[in-house]
Amino acid sequence: MSCAFGRSPAVCFLLGLPRAGTTLLAHLLQCHPDVLAPPEPWLMLALEAFGRVDQRHPAGPSLIEVATSEFLGRIDRTIALRAFADAAYGQYLTAAGKRIIIDKTPRYWTALEFLERVYPEASHILLLRNPYAIAASLKSTWGIPLRAESSYSVSVSSLADLMLRLPDVIISSLADLVLGFPRLAAHRTRAQTQLVRYELLVAHPDQEIRRLLLGLGCDPAAAAYASMGQVDYLRSSSFGDRKILERNAVDQSSIKTWQSQLSVEEMQTVTDLVGTTLLTELGYEGELLLAQQAGVVDRGPHLTELYRQIFRTWWDLRAGKAAASSGPSQSEQVHTARQLPENFRATCDMSVVQAQDLSAPSFAENLLLADPMKAQLQQALLASEADRAAGLDAIRTRDAAIEILRGEVARLEQIVNMA
Repeated sequence: MSCAFGRSPAVCFLLGLPRAGTTLLAHLLQCHPDVLAPPEPWLMLALEAFGRVDQRHPAGPSLIEVATSEFLGRIDRTIALRAFADAAYGQYLTAAGKRIIIDKTPRYWTALEFLERVYPEASHILLLRNPYAIAASLKSTWGIPLRAESSYSVSVSSLADLMLRLPDVIISSLADLVLGFPRLAAHRTRAQTQLVRYELLVAHPDQEIRRLLLGLGCDPAAAAYASMGQVDYLRSSSFGDRKILERNAVDQSSIKTWQSQLSVEEMQTVTDLVGTTLLTELGYEGELLLAQQAGVVDRGPHLTELYRQIFRTWWDLRAGKAAASSGPSQSEQVHTARQLPENFRATCDMSVVQAQDLSAPSFAENLLLADPMKAQLQQALLASEADRAAGLDAIRTRDAAIEILRGEVARLEQIVNMA
């Protein structure tokens, strides 16, 4: 496919979860005179969503989506999107006088197939970090809750309650761990992908950066290794880890701080959400052992899979993949949402208990329980969305009424002044 695009800028995608150290890695790579790493472009996510607009768009969001889909359906959409991305990346490189652009956007784990379709020849750098350390950073930096009140850990039912109560941005951060971590882990076998471990990066930054630069076709001798200077480009951006602005050197202490930052209950939550199987597969069995020595137990892969099913349902609903036409009416949604806590908690707590039994029949029962649980979560989320839409409509109606009143007051004042 690349031959259809002609000469394109050299693009490398730096993949990793939020709070995994991608800002640090991008900055160290950018110290090379051939490499440009602007703070989190998010460009490919915007292009993937091309044609979908805000529901408040006055031209009609559904009409825009249908019209652009029909128009682009007659051409190769991928080539059109690639042309736009090439133009954007190319202008950045030209302005900076550099040769390779690194697009570091942590949420690209949601669009890996799209990246492969548009830039099949692009180099990828995959940064993995201990999930316990990522969770500790989410907690200390963004205040992301890792356990429910009065709960040993986030149970399935309390997790559902959190998903209905908390802002989407918080649930998205947990989804990074539950859904994003295994997707990125599977991506490490892709050709033209260089794997980096955060722990090795901060312990041996010069060695790791030299290896990555060689993989990108750059002369490693030209880099200023482990340099934390020249971060002004981050000050003017709304994205990227702000802590890097306060550092004078690469800090190795961040490798072990999770042990003091996370309680046993929070370690249990991370273990349940990520799963002991994946932790061991990725080489974090040492960290898992430390958590188990602190009191964490392995509650089985079935519980982790239940969590993933719940988050997939939430993510698909937020992405608009659920068929609203086949769902319940708004009144039924609201009714279901009001009844959800008791019904949903009963079903989910049974799932937690049975998930501790590793027998095959128990696993089959868990899967059967997951279907009604998924349906109830869908209904509750749709109801929440309906409530939010109704609230926005009420606000717009109120604002319109206020404007009408203001106009009427101005008209009356004008009449009084004329008299």
